[in-house]
Amino acid sequence: MKCINNNIPCLVLGALLAGCVLTGCGDGTYEMAYSPDYPVSSYRLDSPAESDDMAEPFAKDLCVVDKDVTAGTDVDMSQASSAALFCLDNNKTIYAKNVHEKLAPASLTKIMTALVALKYGSPEMMLTASANVKITESGAQLCGLKEGDQMTLTQALHVLLINSANDAAVMIAEGIGGSVEGFCELMNKEALALGATNCNFVNPHGLTAENHYVTAYDMYLIFNEAVKYDLINEIIRMPSYTTVYHNREGNEIELSVNNSNLYLQGQDIPESITVIGGKTGTTNAAGRCLILLSRDSAGKSYISVILRSESRETLYGGMTDLLEEIKN
Repeated sequence: MKCINNNIPCLVLGALLAGCVLTGCGDGTYEMAYSPDYPVSSYRLDSPAESDDMAEPFAKDLCVVDKDVTAGTDVDMSQASSAALFCLDNNKTIYAKNVHEKLAPASLTKIMTALVALKYGSPEMMLTASANVKITESGAQLCGLKEGDQMTLTQALHVLLINSANDAAVMIAEGIGGSVEGFCELMNKEALALGATNCNFVNPHGLTAENHYVTAYDMYLIFNEAVKYDLINEIIRMPSYTTVYHNREGNEIELSVNNSNLYLQGQDIPESITVIGGKTGTTNAAGRCLILLSRDSAGKSYISVILRSESRETLYGGMTDLLEEIKN
């Protein structure tokens, strides 16, 4: 582990391994107990007064926040449970409200699904739908997959992130993880590796389920990692997508879908701000959710997220307020 000379506090995310021992930095040895049950996804290690040597922090390239950040902002988030705005270039938290509150994520879950799918699979691999793609929950978004249908992981990820298809999520999970349960084990493993210690996934799509939750801060960590994949970055900015896949008899089926992100469909955006893309999510339990990757006129990148907004109008009104803060 690299040593640096600095007297400032060292912020360390919770993804450090249990009982991690820091050695080689001066004479001190620090036992840092780790538990995913910590109330926030980071904790602080202060350098002892007698030593100037510090371990390089796990979170040195991340925004870290342990309280609300609202002073000096003009954001109306009264109709949402949790929200945040992070600058990726200077690791600054511009706005934060209840960012460590555990909430249902709805289809924001699919960001983690896409990340894990690409880490453990390959874009060209062929997936085959099982009978489990038949989801009967009322209001569940589906692309119409049937048992025996086949498409590549690339096609499935487009449908997953643009159309938010829950049946595509099941096909991806079973194709990559062998089962939904096996895939969710990978989702939780990778979340912990990112320092996202206050989330838990029990399905790959985000339909309401007991013990399935995230925090706004953990969604930032997950999305920040996901957009490092070129394919995810490409998909989330597409307003629509058309493809052809095959059914069990080998017949071609054409599928066209539109992005549910209204900023890609003409929703007004603050001047000088470019919305690159993102992911929406809606269930009765989660309310309206949205996460975005945006850029300002100077080329700086930002992640903004809102969880459990009361309506589509308040969701996009609140998100536009966050984007306006980029200009200030």
